[in-house]
Amino acid sequence: MTNILFAAAESVPFIKTGGLADVIGSLPKYFDSKKYDVRVIMPKYLCIPQKYRDAMEYIGSFYTYFNGRDRYVGVLTLRYQGVTFYFVDNEDYFGGDYPYGDMLWDIEKFSFFSYAALSVLPTAGFRPDLINCHDWHAGLIPVYLKNTFAADSFYQGIKAVMTIHNLRFQGLWGKNEVMKITGLPEYLFTPDKLEFFKDANLLKGGIVYSDAVTTVSRTYVEEVKTPFYGERLDSLLWARRDSFFGIINGIDTASFDPTTDKAISRNYSAEDFRSRKKLNKTALQKELGLEVDEHKMLIGIVSRLTDQKGFDLVQRVFEELLYDELQFVILGTGEWKYEDLFRYYAGKYPGKVSANIFYSDALSRRIYAASDAFLMPSLFEPCGLSQLIALRYGSLPIVRETGGLKDTVEPYNEYANTGTGFSFSNYNAHEMMATVRYAEGVFYDHKRRWNNMVERAMKADFSWKSSAVEYQKLYDRLLGR
Repeated sequence: MTNILFAAAESVPFIKTGGLADVIGSLPKYFDSKKYDVRVIMPKYLCIPQKYRDAMEYIGSFYTYFNGRDRYVGVLTLRYQGVTFYFVDNEDYFGGDYPYGDMLWDIEKFSFFSYAALSVLPTAGFRPDLINCHDWHAGLIPVYLKNTFAADSFYQGIKAVMTIHNLRFQGLWGKNEVMKITGLPEYLFTPDKLEFFKDANLLKGGIVYSDAVTTVSRTYVEEVKTPFYGERLDSLLWARRDSFFGIINGIDTASFDPTTDKAISRNYSAEDFRSRKKLNKTALQKELGLEVDEHKMLIGIVSRLTDQKGFDLVQRVFEELLYDELQFVILGTGEWKYEDLFRYYAGKYPGKVSANIFYSDALSRRIYAASDAFLMPSLFEPCGLSQLIALRYGSLPIVRETGGLKDTVEPYNEYANTGTGFSFSNYNAHEMMATVRYAEGVFYDHKRRWNNMVERAMKADFSWKSSAVEYQKLYDRLLGR
């Protein structure tokens, strides 16, 4: 049996602020349980729902010296959907109503988590063969493992993998402050280790000291080795190119299933969507006050409303698109300029635009089920989950060819009658608009081809099972098995 430990800041169903939580909550379930014992360690936040905290079993506790004084470290466990979770307890660090705060406090909090995650393993009675560290919050685990804990025989031989979910977030702060907080020796804060343009970088430490680095799509691996996408770590990632791998994310196909989803108006499948999917459209049109017309092309957007997601392109041409026979449903929050943009157009074109400036999981599912197409023109997108969910629900993605969007959406080829969506390559508003209008033309003028594409999209396999197989191959290679 190969023992694997995932270390991360969040996981569904306990705490979620982004896609990282979906990965940690889903991926471990898909490993071959006869060969791999995959467990998860994360902080025990006070904002975890009470029903889960009540179900946790206390294992033990101790004090450890960290950042100038002795700190309480508790460890609790809970088995959920067949996966064992460990929770590091310290209310000074993990109290509050939200898992994240100001950056300096987060640096200290997750430095402590990285140290404590290793410290609790003997108490938990679990020795992993490999620790997979997810994003900068767990970036110091490989550093501590290969330095502070290196002399202890319990930790010798444990491998470390660093997984980057979004390179933009790295855990940066002043070198002297991080040195004091972490207790790591000064010789680790050099340009070839943790130093980063005179600051300290927790993610960089994880990249340097891990045995392999992964990220969440094959295209993103290549992108981040270039200056434009590399967030000033491109040279390091290029240097690690022989041990840097892209493994595409998946989705929980049991949860995101239009045949059983209780949040949508009518369930449907790849076999009967032609008659049933449009019932979700008319129900959503009624719910949101749009013109009720099953024949009108409806485009969905479920997203953070930020520049990264390409909304500067949308802003440039949105009114021009509204001259067409299109409807838009937007769900999400973000930068005020985009929130106001969609509110303005919802007021100006009430039968064509619905702006929902909040987040609702149930409404997002109704949008996926109701929409004909799903717009996702991201500047960069390490993997993206929304396009995978859209494919699952037969809402054809219209995406820019970047990161995981390029890897998961096959562009429509009218000559071969292939593809599962539409894409454009340059980050250009009018190229995006031309692609939307191309999709519009197929929707209205070539409905049989459109429906063939929907069927292919719904039958595409983006479950976690294939991703888990790729992780298993990597782990086996690192462990010589």
